[in-house]
Amino acid sequence: MKKSSTIYLILHNIRSAENTGALFRTADAGGIAKVFLVGTTPAPIDRFGRYRRDVAKSALGAEKNIDWGYRTKLGPLLKRLKLEKFKIIAIEQSSRSLDYKIVRTFPRTVFILGNEVRGLPSSVLKIADVIAEIPMRGKKESLNVATAGGIAIFRMLNL
Repeated sequence: MKKSSTIYLILHNIRSAENTGALFRTADAGGIAKVFLVGTTPAPIDRFGRYRRDVAKSALGAEKNIDWGYRTKLGPLLKRLKLEKFKIIAIEQSSRSLDYKIVRTFPRTVFILGNEVRGLPSSVLKIADVIAEIPMRGKKESLNVATAGGIAIFRMLNL
């Protein structure tokens, strides 16, 4: 990752507060500038302005170090980021995906991760500039979203 790079992370409809917290730690460790929480993804602060212990438990303070924002809908956010010349890297399994080990970031990159069960919708994969996949060698089809995010983001950022 170059010093002049701006890297964002979008968490789309993540169910688990613990996964959200763990991804905040990954974002902090990787130098990600901002995390966007979209749809049903739990935020570090509830609607009453109180810090959520379930997010904080795995974030361990990273949720206070990283700039973050909440959006109800993903489409307008992606449209705005595309207009701002960000390249979208979806971390997902797809017939169009590339092995994550060969994917490199751009000066303005957005990583996007989706729901633990359904993943990212096909409409998002169509918009993505790159779809990065971690090849699975065992019997399970996929990794936990926070684990996959950490592995893929650190490799693609060359950290």
